[in-house]
Amino acid sequence: MSEIIYILTGPTAVGKTALALDWAAQNEAEILSCDSLLVYQGMDIGTAKPTAEELSRVSHHGIDCFPASQQCHIGAYVDLALRAVEDIFARGKAVLVTGGSGFYLKSFFEPVFDEIQVPEFVKKQVKSLSQKGPEALLEALESLNPEGLDTLDTQNPRRVLKALERCLATGKTLTALKEEFAQKSSVFAPYTKKTCLLARDPEALRQRARERVDKMLEAGLVDEVKALKAAGFEANPSASQAIGYRETLAWLETEEPLEALAQAIAQNTNELLRKQRIWFRKQIPIDQTLDLDIETDPLGKLFSST
Repeated sequence: MSEIIYILTGPTAVGKTALALDWAAQNEAEILSCDSLLVYQGMDIGTAKPTAEELSRVSHHGIDCFPASQQCHIGAYVDLALRAVEDIFARGKAVLVTGGSGFYLKSFFEPVFDEIQVPEFVKKQVKSLSQKGPEALLEALESLNPEGLDTLDTQNPRRVLKALERCLATGKTLTALKEEFAQKSSVFAPYTKKTCLLARDPEALRQRARERVDKMLEAGLVDEVKALKAAGFEANPSASQAIGYRETLAWLETEEPLEALAQAIAQNTNELLRKQRIWFRKQIPIDQTLDLDIETDPLGKLFSST
């Protein structure tokens, strides 16, 4: 029987951290973060990163792995996650994955990236061609794909550029690359996955998210962003353009009151919550849903029916 990876997910501010800690402590589990921002050092307040006390209560993995100025690509996360899973199981512990970052979460169920290495000379060749405009990139890509460009968004210059790099690096068409990718499986395929989605009433969730924004600002989010800015985290768009951080960076250039910043973060968080509700329904298999607004014993029921 394969080992089980337990996955606890849900939208921002739903209450994942507290429940994950309690379940892990009760079930001799270690927690593997599945959050694309918790991997960065120094991004503590704006990510609602577990506190030092919480981190000491249960062993955690996937947190504070990279400086905020260095981008963590999905491949790097999958590598560190696989090493963590193997290490935890080797020590006889259970694995609890918790977080809500879509691509990171999806990697436990299916491949989310290929392993194509684009040589530097190809990157330079494509960059030089891009100076002639997006039409030149698209024309070159079409010449390498006489059967068509499949579902590629040709209105997105960045995707056209990346597609051209991959075709030139491999000598293969987009159709062939897509067919090869479809044959791949997730590195976590040997493991059984049991997934629980935490939910709340949308209005209650928005209220919790707004309260969390206020707490972050009280805890020193502005000073945290100033320190990260001084350390060069703007070189990493995955970090500096995350909700809470991008709004604070913009606010620092204004003379608006702090409440304006709070409203901007809350508004963008509400939009994220809407997108998350749709994403969870369509992108990953959910074995169990717990509504934390009505469940009187969520810890007792967590993974009990999966």
